[in-house]
This record gives sequence, C-alpha cells and structure tokens, in this order.
Amino acid sequence: MTSVIIGPFSLPIGYIMLMLAFGIAILVGSLVGRRTRSSVISKLGDIFLVTVVVARLGFIIRYFEFYRDDWLGMVDIRDGGFDPWFGLAGTVLMALFWYWRHADVRKPLAIAVSAGVVAWLGIWGGVQMVGYPNVDVPELELVDLQGEPHNLAVVGAGGPRVVNLWATWCGPCVREMPVLEAAQQEYPDITFIFVNQAESPARGLEFLSEQGLNLRHSYYDLRAELPAIIQSRGLPTTLFYDADGTLQDTHAGELSRATLAQGLSKILPDN
Repeated sequence: MTSVIIGPFSLPIGYIMLMLAFGIAILVGSLVGRRTRSSVISKLGDIFLVTVVVARLGFIIRYFEFYRDDWLGMVDIRDGGFDPWFGLAGTVLMALFWYWRHADVRKPLAIAVSAGVVAWLGIWGGVQMVGYPNVDVPELELVDLQGEPHNLAVVGAGGPRVVNLWATWCGPCVREMPVLEAAQQEYPDITFIFVNQAESPARGLEFLSEQGLNLRHSYYDLRAELPAIIQSRGLPTTLFYDADGTLQDTHAGELSRATLAQGLSKILPDN
C-alpha cells in the first residue's frame, strides 16, 4: 500500500504512520498525566513540531544539491521530502530537553514519548514486513497516443523503470511533469513511463502540446485499472522498479528533483 484514502484525500502511508504514533503518544501522555496531575500535551506538540522540522532539514541536507538554487523549494513540503531518522533524532533531543527542564512531567513525558517511538517503529516494521503489493511490473494493456495497444510489463523491460500515474486535471501531476521530462535526458538508462488515468489519447495529446512537453513513453489506462492493482487511489503516484522489474520504492504525491533522486537511488544500476 502506497497511500490511504480518507474522504477526498489520499495520504502517503509515511504520514499516516507519523500521525498514528503521535496520537498514541498523546493518548498515553493524557492517561499517565491524569494520575500524576501533570499535563504533557503542549510539550508533545512541541516535540512533534521539532520532529517534522528536523526531518525536513535532514532531507534537505542529504539532497542539498537539488535545493541549492531553489530556496523556496526547501520550505515547499508538498514533495514529501522528510528523513525519518533525522526526525527520530529530533524527537529524542526535544524530549530530553523537556525532560531536563521540567522535573514535574518527567515520568508521563518519558512514557508518552517512548510509547510514540515504539509505535512508530512497530508500524514501520510491520509495513516493511508486508512489503509492496504486486512487486513486479503489472501485466496491463495500455494504449499509446495513436491508440495502439502495449503491455506495461514489456515497456522498458530489462532495465530500471519509473512508472508515473497522472491526469491532466491533477495540479500536482502537471507541476511535476517538467521534473520528470528533464529526468528522461539526465538518466538515459532509466525508462520513464507515463500512464494517464481514464482520459483519451486525444485529450492527452492536446495537453502535451499545450504544455510543450515531450514524454517519450506516454500511455493511457483507459479504465484506470492500475491504481487498484498497486493499491493507491491518489494522483500523482510514482513507482520505481529495478532492472528485474521488482518494485523498490513508491512516492505518493508531487515529486521534486530531490524526491525523484531519492526514489532513483533505489533502482540505479550502481546501487
């Protein structure tokens, strides 16, 4: 599973994991705080904020070459660029700060933070054990701009592939297209496959012409079957397959140059 549907929203599973862990910390902190007559809710909120900020800073540090000329991109968190291990370090450091500063809340704070961290690690471990559904490139019939049929599993077979699910009405899809178009030139050994969802080739051709985009492998999933196969209903969704056709990573939501590089690092031949 790459994302979770909540009403009209599609949230990446990593965000859900973090929110669940924070919710458990709040619950445990409230229960223990009642017994000791100490409130730790505000302090847990501070810890959560620091966790998110440090996780973002950690990601920027790791991929600084992609942000060097894009300072606004550093604060644009729509790309989902967070480093969980930096975030965990931020959690521990901020918790230790409050633990040192306020002796009256040490017990409930320590228990609440420990519960949250254990919950996050447990959920993360469970997701890793379950793994990705349909780990091989699916056997799915698509059509190209001329209406000719193609099997997704065959396109680019034998090399690493990036499969991007998109639609012309999807704002984040449109914003990330130039990043993916440029990557076609930068990474010639990787096949970038663009799979439009439930729109006609005629509409796709019109859109690509309007935007001035040159997408080499542009196909159309006329019945929008691929999202159900990969268990992700949100757009855009990007799948990263290695040379054996095995799914190594997914990204739900808009890609930046940095988050694209993060995904590509899992499938590049020299990795």
